[in-house]
Amino acid sequence: MSDLHVVILAAGKGTRMKSARPKVLHNVAGRPMVDYAMAAAKSLTPRTTTVVVGHMKELLRQGLERYPGLSFVTQEPQLGTGHALLQTASVLERETGCVLLLSGDVPLLKGHTLAALVSKHAESKVAATVLTAIVDQPYGYGRIVRTKGRISRIVEERDASPAQRKIHEINSGVYVFSLGPLFDSLRGLATGNAQGEYYLTDLVSTYRRRRLGVETVVVDDPNEIRGINSRSELAEASRIVRQKKNEELMAAGVTIEDPATTYVDDDVVVGADTVIHPGVYLEGRTQIGQACEIHAGVRIVNSVLDDRVTVQNFCVITGSRLASGVTVGPFVHIRPETELRDSVHIGNFVELKKAVLGKGTKAGHHAYLGDAVIGENVNIGAGTITCNYDGSRKHQTTIEDGVFVGTDSQLVAPVTIGKGAYVGSGTTIRENVPAGALAVSAGKQRNIEGWVDKKKQESRKAKVESEK
Repeated sequence: MSDLHVVILAAGKGTRMKSARPKVLHNVAGRPMVDYAMAAAKSLTPRTTTVVVGHMKELLRQGLERYPGLSFVTQEPQLGTGHALLQTASVLERETGCVLLLSGDVPLLKGHTLAALVSKHAESKVAATVLTAIVDQPYGYGRIVRTKGRISRIVEERDASPAQRKIHEINSGVYVFSLGPLFDSLRGLATGNAQGEYYLTDLVSTYRRRRLGVETVVVDDPNEIRGINSRSELAEASRIVRQKKNEELMAAGVTIEDPATTYVDDDVVVGADTVIHPGVYLEGRTQIGQACEIHAGVRIVNSVLDDRVTVQNFCVITGSRLASGVTVGPFVHIRPETELRDSVHIGNFVELKKAVLGKGTKAGHHAYLGDAVIGENVNIGAGTITCNYDGSRKHQTTIEDGVFVGTDSQLVAPVTIGKGAYVGSGTTIRENVPAGALAVSAGKQRNIEGWVDKKKQESRKAKVESEK
């Protein structure tokens, strides 16, 4: 709607979270909970979006920097939801249209639910439309009181009578208000309630007395309006989001062997015929291709895996790209800015950091390859290290196509190993190696005959002397 404005309430202290961070910046399934409100609102393409901040407002502003065009207003002190919405008068009082009011701590709301709420408000031409839900356990929520089937008031839990507390239709805290009567009505709110606050819910009875229309929309899934006020509620919301994500992936052709122990963030993409074993974490904006296999205990963060990639047990992959046919693990650590091209094999206990490995290259065992550009069909022997740090700066190692690096080699950067060269086992490379050359740094082997027997005799003699 061209005349739709969104307001997101995020000023509260969230004292039950017992946290030094703003409540709405705590993650739900890998994303700050306020991101969900932002995404749902964005789906409606509002003309403006305003965030009401208060407690730890600077941290909250920083957390929302990635969203352009936001307006911020401050609620200090926090005197209730009615008072919070009144703070937006400086931004919205001269606007026309309607306001969709959301809370930053209600992350499960869907865009289509909000679209239905806004459409009902527009069609009804009323002053306010309230999103409600029917729940089995209404404790803690404001109750929807109806007269002859129409909403007449909203009563908060602390102010409700015993009869009203038996009502199962609850207030979600999500509303659409027409701007015309809104701010004058907010200024008329009183604090005659158990909390001593300006309740936004009092607008319903105010509007009914003034013969201004109020409508309701009942949400299909009550989970959508779950608010988060504690760590346990945070965990439960994450469980709901992840369960839904796993169900969507399985419906699209992904095998998840144990959904209860598989943690897939909301923005992750996984291709069909991929198999995910128990205890896997796929985080951030990770993308997994088709026919991959992700074994138990793997964590992949903000990375891209093309088709037919196999990741063995207990690997960590962060900020990297693995091309088709790559195999890694077990116990591999792939750090950011690493790229493994087609059919690369990385074996157990290998660490990669800011490294590019060309097609068909192998590093099978116990190696560290950092700040390295490695060509195609290179063999990296066990115990090889690129010594990339000189104590103050990082330097690059370049290994060209077809190189064979023997076990227990140290490549002291900056250094280049030319095409097809061999590095002998136990070699320390400090200078460039020409293409096709053999590089060795150890001296000629010497065998000292009889050394062991002589050593034993010396030991026995020393023992006898010590016992005298």
